[in-house]
Amino acid sequence: MRNPFLAIARTGIQTQRELFPDLPAEATGLPTVTAAPCSGCGECAAACPTQAVSISTDTQGPVVTLDRGRCLGCQLCVRACATGTITEDRSTRTATRTRSALMHSNRPQLIQSAPAPSRRFMRSLHIREVSTGDNASDLEVLASTNAIFDLARFGVHIVASPRYADALLVTGPVGRGMHDALFRCYDAMAEPRLVIAVGVSAISGGLFRDGYAEANGVPNDIPVAAYVPGDPPHPWSIIHGILLVMGHKCEPACNNDPLAGVIGVQN
Repeated sequence: MRNPFLAIARTGIQTQRELFPDLPAEATGLPTVTAAPCSGCGECAAACPTQAVSISTDTQGPVVTLDRGRCLGCQLCVRACATGTITEDRSTRTATRTRSALMHSNRPQLIQSAPAPSRRFMRSLHIREVSTGDNASDLEVLASTNAIFDLARFGVHIVASPRYADALLVTGPVGRGMHDALFRCYDAMAEPRLVIAVGVSAISGGLFRDGYAEANGVPNDIPVAAYVPGDPPHPWSIIHGILLVMGHKCEPACNNDPLAGVIGVQN
């Protein structure tokens, strides 16, 4: 009979100690916009299947705007850009606390400031996931709880009922048929309550946006505390969004210690 203690000793610790490492070479990241001059050819916008890229002009020339809240991460815009204005971003720190912060441009933009996060969730957070039709994002949420990423080490636990939850983690495009279920889950939670939109479908509807099912992501009537772009997002990006709503800092300098990276509250 196999000795479980011997197996554990031989396997060693599998949990990643480095927080939010860059994606490996074989993985595909989200695109981002650089300051490289744009020719204004419009090939990137024409290649995008979700109209996440738009081209306009100002007194300085072409302006490229990328909406990560609509971006599938297909990299078609990166391949179409001959000037390097749009390039791949391998960072897993992709979550934001405002929708406007998902807008990237080759011009400086005034980003809407997010309200200060609550301190009460810094030590623990109980999450109820509401899946509205995005199995890929559901699998990445599940992966964030495995031994490699170990979401529980940050005091985060998945619960079976919204009555026990501090936050709803929403995946999928939230079609019209799911609106009532989502509102009922939200109303069943005690105050204060948070909502995290995980994946481009939950943020904007993605490919399903403006369709007959009215699947445009989390309805505007529900306030969203964090947005995690990607289709699907990486487990580290999901953890990044969760830690943001808990009020933790997630700075690169904190990577030496797996717990030091979540100490402190954002200003």
